[in-house]
Amino acid sequence: MNNKRRPSFFTLPILIGVLLPLLLWGCGAKNDGGKDPRKKEQPTLSVATIQRGDATVATKYAALLEGKVNVEIRPQVDGTLQHIYVDEGAFVKAGQPLFKIDDQVYREQYNSALAAQHAADARLVAAKIEVEKLVPLVKNNVVSDIQLKVAQANYQVAQAAVEQARAATRSASVSLSYTIIKAPVSGYIGKIPFRVGSLVTKNQAGWLTLLSDVSDVYASFSISELDYIRFKKQYAGTSMQETLHHVPPVSLMLADGSRYSEQGSLITVSGQFDEATGSVRVRAVFPNRQGLLRSGNTGTVVMESVYRNMVMVPQASTVELQDKVFVYLLGEGNKVKKQVITIAAKTDESYVVSSGIKEGDTMVLFGVDKLQDGAVIKPVRSAPVAKTTPK
Repeated sequence: MNNKRRPSFFTLPILIGVLLPLLLWGCGAKNDGGKDPRKKEQPTLSVATIQRGDATVATKYAALLEGKVNVEIRPQVDGTLQHIYVDEGAFVKAGQPLFKIDDQVYREQYNSALAAQHAADARLVAAKIEVEKLVPLVKNNVVSDIQLKVAQANYQVAQAAVEQARAATRSASVSLSYTIIKAPVSGYIGKIPFRVGSLVTKNQAGWLTLLSDVSDVYASFSISELDYIRFKKQYAGTSMQETLHHVPPVSLMLADGSRYSEQGSLITVSGQFDEATGSVRVRAVFPNRQGLLRSGNTGTVVMESVYRNMVMVPQASTVELQDKVFVYLLGEGNKVKKQVITIAAKTDESYVVSSGIKEGDTMVLFGVDKLQDGAVIKPVRSAPVAKTTPK
């Protein structure tokens, strides 16, 4: 008797349910060419060849404006403020009266000193007459020469008294003149904190007003140590003054964002760095023919530097990591390499590169933020990376 069991009718559907998915998967694998669906496709990215070019780089520095002469007007005598001849913000010329202090006391002092001078002059005349009278008498042996010598000594004393009296008169006259306070320079009147009737003294801490000569305006700003080193390397000169002569004119941006119509020039660089900030003070001067600028205004000094025959890359094609800037260069087999670059300067859109890449290298232009070092891409050629930034 044969004990082997034949497959039952109910076992066939089970076998078909197990084998059919396997057959379908195998057919699908053949239909898609045998590709692994887990394998990522190579990204298609734009690349360009690096070339050299020229760039004009504008560096901006916040600046404080002040007139070329700022004079604190202070009283030089004590007294009551009797008149104020000007208003705040008014333009005055050199020598124009600004304030008047009550001069009654000083006028009396002057009159007294003048009277004393007149008395001394009279005594001098009398002493001179005495000497002239005794000279012939001594020659004729009428009187002793001792009397003449005494008279001559009295004459010298009278001369000294006259000089002293005249000095006292001049001093009183100067004090009297100080009661009229005049503008030492032409310029604009600042704030006037005192009013008529206020008591002022020559030793007071506050000034009567601040007078600013703004025919030329200074713009003071600070540059970092790194900018200073670049500045010295870029412009020739054995001394700082010679270097400043080679610096092109600078521009001024006003507080409203508009550009000031006149160009200025750098005139001084401080001889010492600020230890707290690590910066050095620089001063530029701008003409102010229309009087638009005033002391206390703020602005932005724009220094433009021209870089010749330099490698430049778009900022959008770089990645910053731990204070370093990287680009991706295209190598053999379309494999990219992450390369650090050294930045010499930057424009609004590009970096001026001093080292790290060279002319003829091919770099990835876009999509670098998600790239990995060593990745393989499908490159699409774009225009060469080089441009001249217009002034």
